[in-house]
Amino acid sequence: MASFAFKQFTVAQSRSAMKVSTDGVLFGAWVCVTGTQRMLDIGAGTGLLSLMCKQRAPSLMIDAVEIDAQACLDARDNVHASPWQGIRVHQTPIQTFAADQPYDLVISNPPYFNHSLKGPDVARNTARHTDSLSFLHLIEAFKLHSHAQGRLAVILPAQEGLAFIALAQQHGLYLARRCDVTMTPGKPVSRLMLEWHRAQTGLVQEALCVRTQDGAYSATFIDLCRDFYLKM
Repeated sequence: MASFAFKQFTVAQSRSAMKVSTDGVLFGAWVCVTGTQRMLDIGAGTGLLSLMCKQRAPSLMIDAVEIDAQACLDARDNVHASPWQGIRVHQTPIQTFAADQPYDLVISNPPYFNHSLKGPDVARNTARHTDSLSFLHLIEAFKLHSHAQGRLAVILPAQEGLAFIALAQQHGLYLARRCDVTMTPGKPVSRLMLEWHRAQTGLVQEALCVRTQDGAYSATFIDLCRDFYLKM
């Protein structure tokens, strides 16, 4: 697939199993980077989320961790071609990643298929199935690599998101922000965007519909993503 051009950077994605998606762009625009100095991107893929967060907070120092070698090649090319410095791409499982300092923010658009039928594409299976990064591994990585005021942000399909909520609460995390995403009015919630804290806090509940009834992007979606998409 051809590269995907945004307003300030381009994402090459010919080698990565997972391509640029509306989900990814929405999540990268939604994540709160205010006051964040150090960020860890787990399962970084092409580096899309790291680049979006870097555009929003140019002083941010980012470590982008990705297990797949081909995706890492895309990510490194994308970071090198971008206008920014301060994004380091690491080809390693998060389970063996060694950080030099704790992070303020950990983000992930993680694999979510669990015990489901796999296709023949090994890289795509790795990107989509939880074998290489379970929800528990993700929670443990957040606890290991963040400080006491650290935040974890994830995006998941609705059903898997509810399972993640239950697991994260069992492991002592507190849901601070939740956005229920629908594709069009009247449709069921398709994605959950979740922000977790280590200490108890009030929950901010949000809802976002991507498109209007006639198929155009909604005003809310445009407001969130206009700094990225070329034709917004």
